[in-house]
Formats: sequence, structure tokens, C-alpha cells
Amino acid sequence: MSQVPILVLREDTERTRGRDAQRNNIMAAVVIAEAVKSALGPKGMDKMLVDGFGDVTVTSDGATILKEMDVAHPAAKMVIEVAKTVDQEAGDGTTTATVLTGDLLRLAEELLDQKIHPTTIISGYRKATEKALKVIDDVSEKLDKEDPKFKKILIDAAMTAMSSKFVSASRDHLAKVVVDAVLAVEKGRDPEAEFDMDNIPRQKQKGLEVSRTELINGIVLDKEIVHPGMPKKVTNAKIVLLESPLEVTKTEFDAKISISDPTAMQNFLDEEEKMLKDMVQKIIDVGATVVIAQKGIDDVAQHYLAKNGILAVRRIKKSDIERLHKATGASIVSKLKNLTKDDLGKAKIVEQRLISDDKMLFIEGTPKSSVATIMVRGGTDHIVDEVDRTLNDALYVVRNIVVQPEVTYGGGALAAEIAKELRSYASTLVGREQYAVNAFADAIESLPSTLAENGGLDPIDILVALRSAHSEGKLTYGVDVLGGKVRDMKKAKVVESALVNRQIIMSAAEAAQMILKIDDVISSKGGGGMGGGPGGEDFDEE
Repeated sequence: MSQVPILVLREDTERTRGRDAQRNNIMAAVVIAEAVKSALGPKGMDKMLVDGFGDVTVTSDGATILKEMDVAHPAAKMVIEVAKTVDQEAGDGTTTATVLTGDLLRLAEELLDQKIHPTTIISGYRKATEKALKVIDDVSEKLDKEDPKFKKILIDAAMTAMSSKFVSASRDHLAKVVVDAVLAVEKGRDPEAEFDMDNIPRQKQKGLEVSRTELINGIVLDKEIVHPGMPKKVTNAKIVLLESPLEVTKTEFDAKISISDPTAMQNFLDEEEKMLKDMVQKIIDVGATVVIAQKGIDDVAQHYLAKNGILAVRRIKKSDIERLHKATGASIVSKLKNLTKDDLGKAKIVEQRLISDDKMLFIEGTPKSSVATIMVRGGTDHIVDEVDRTLNDALYVVRNIVVQPEVTYGGGALAAEIAKELRSYASTLVGREQYAVNAFADAIESLPSTLAENGGLDPIDILVALRSAHSEGKLTYGVDVLGGKVRDMKKAKVVESALVNRQIIMSAAEAAQMILKIDDVISSKGGGGMGGGPGGEDFDEE
């Protein structure tokens, strides 16, 4: 009996165990990190990504790079999950988080080669994470929102978030647009409510230079008025939001109508027209001057609306209808017969304007909640898309500082301080955990090293100068990539959100610990094996 093999797993199942499994997982994670490493920092390089349909994306945004990569290995997908989490929670820092995860695993592998047990490394990494978060709390600068300098710091933070992007030449102008948008929404926000980023929608428009990107204090709909006879501008508008179509709806079942003479046919058409006229009359009776419909508006209804001086647009996205509901105070009406005066919303101006070659509807002066729309401009579709991604990162960074007014300083200044404190902390530990804490410090320190390398500087010289500055208590000294030396990042105005840095360290450390804990990979070929779909198909793109 002992000679008979017992098959527990299916024949088409692959299994990798022990050190081989760990090595494969770490290698996959490090490869993903290496792919985005050269995109880090003000002198980081861009990536050109071509999808299965031949569509091209050119970007240095870590979240976008990882989203577009068609990744098969499950451990690599876990690293992409890190970038996804950071992107959702903090909006920026995805490249940094991915690079840090890769370095934590690369250095952990060296410890595994020294026969240090994975659980010891994980325990050390956990302690190092707690210490690193405490260092961020200690060194972060608390801000006062009432301080006149607060807005200037927000602009510096927005400019820092844009410094590594393709559009960094226009960052002075874009930073002001971003900060004005966030502060406009913050002004009308209920202190108890969360800051809703949906209140800062972006409309992309190609054909003009990036510096023509502007902020509109209101909502912009990429729609034109349905009838040429309607007014192009309505002041002190009373708005109806219709979820139902302004049409005679078809029956749910197939019906056949037998008509024997021409008068019956005319009566049928007259009745349909009367129904549409009654619908429009209902809108007139409540005193509405603007109709915004989620679905269609019949030609006859358009005629009667125009005749009564009512402006109307149709086929509006559900998200825009909800945004208008919050901003104007209008109820979303699903049945026209239930419409009352109380359902109307208000706006000071509703106007159709020509933007480049497109007609757009501007709704400004809304009373309920502040909404600011950013008109994103650029010469080509690729540039407009990259400007949009850049603005998204900057908006989140500024939002984070407004919600949690704490900042740290960039250029690897925070990383160098955390590394110094971790090495000091490691010396107080007994046992092999101190090796793991020191490895964590080395991984954190690889961030300024990568910044220097991507900027064409000598990483060893920069690290020596950085360590020397921090040992002298110069907490805000980091790598000035553009100047090619170590200097005070506070004076250089390289400002970062403390919230983003906390999220980077937490997400990267958790992912590294999870991958290190795996010592057995069982993959079924029938279920796709080590394959899978695109690595980051779940990223949310606005």
C-alpha cells in the first residue's frame, strides 16, 4: 500500500512550495516595482502603454501605468492592489508605494537567504511600520486653516504633486486652479459631511494650450440646447430635473391599432400631440424656465418648450443629474404628473456657450452646495488626458491637506528622517527582528536614492550628504533633484500631505508582509493558472 501514490490535487494543478514559492512571489513583485521606478520624481521618465486595441497612453502616473499593464502573476497583482488602495484613499503616491513595496521584498529576500524566518521578518516590519507612522506624526507640521499662509501652502503642495508630470511647465497656473476649486467646495461644505470629490468634476476639451485650463464656479454639461428657438441664456433659472422621458412612452407589450379611415388616424396623432402639450403645460404651470432631462425629449415637446421660452437639454448622465440635484436643490422627478413647485431647483445663470468648436451648457450660481468644474485644455487628446490625470492627483493632495491639515516635506526628507529613527530604534531590539527593522530603514532610504538616480545624480554621494544633514537635526533636508544637491525642502517649497505618506507606508508594509507569509502556491491550469486579466482593471478613473 505504501508504494501506491495518492493523488490529492488534480493532474493539471501546479504547486510551488517553500523557498521557491517565496522567491517567485518576491521576484514578480520586484519586477512590477522596477517597471515604475524610473517614473519617480521630477526627472522621472514617462511610459508609453499600448492596449489590445492599439490605443496609446503616455504617462508617468503610477496608477495609470499599473492599470494598463496586463499582469498575470498573482503576487504582481497584489502589488498593483497596493497602488490601487493608495490611489483610492490618498489620490497620489502610487509610484512611491509600489517602489517601496518592491524594495521591502527585495531586502526581505536577503534576510531569507541568511536563514531568518519569514515570521521574524514580518514581526520586524510590523514594528518598523508603527515606528515610521509615529515619526510622521512627530515631524509633520500642523497647519491652521485660518492662517493667511494656508492657501500658499496648498498651492505649494499642488505644485509638488505636479512636479513629476509632463505638464510641470504649467504647474503654477494649474496649482491655482486646483486650490481655488477645492477651497470653493470646502467653503460650502457642511463640517459634519465628508469632502465629496464629485463636487469637482472635470470637462476635457482639446484644441487649446494647457495654460488655458480654467475653473468654472458651477456645473458644465457637455450638451447643447435641443431646439434652436429656445433662449441661449436664462437668468434666475428655475430648474426641473426629469428622470423620465418627455415623450409618449411605448406600451410594454406589442399592440396593434386598426385604423379604418383617415380621420381616425388624424385623431390618433392629435391625441398624441395633446399628451405632449399637456406634459409641457405641467412644466409651464409650476413656473420652470429650464428643463434638464436624463432621457429623450420629443420633437413636438421641444417645439412647445421653445414657444414658451423654456431652455431644455436631454440625455444627461445620471451622475450629472445627481450633481445638479445636490447643487441646485431640485428634486429628481420620475413622474411628470407628480411635479410641484417644491421640486424646482435654482441657479443664477444657465447659459449655452461655445467652447472651442463645441457648445456646452453652463449652470452657475447654485444655492445648495458649491460645485466647481475644471475645464481641462490641451493641444491633443493625449495631452488633455495627462493634464486630467495630473489634476486628479493634485486635487486629492490639496483635499487631503484641507481635511487633515498636516504637511511633511518631500525630496526624500521624510524618508531620510524615518530611516535614521528606525536604525536608532533597531539598536534597542533584542534578536533578529532588528535585522528586519534595519532592512525596512534601507527600503525607505531607497526612495531618495531613486530620486537622485532618476535625476542623473550619484545616489551614494546624495545619501551620505542626506544622512549627515539629518544626523545634525536638519529634519527638512532632502534631495533637490533640479539643483543637484541636498538642501532644505521647506525653503524649496516641496510640500507633501502627511496623510498620503501614512497611506504609502501602511499599504506598502501590509502588502510586503502578506507576500512574505506565503510559502505555498497552488494554481489550477483549468482556472487560468498563473494567468488572469489586466492587473488593475478595478482602478476608478474619473
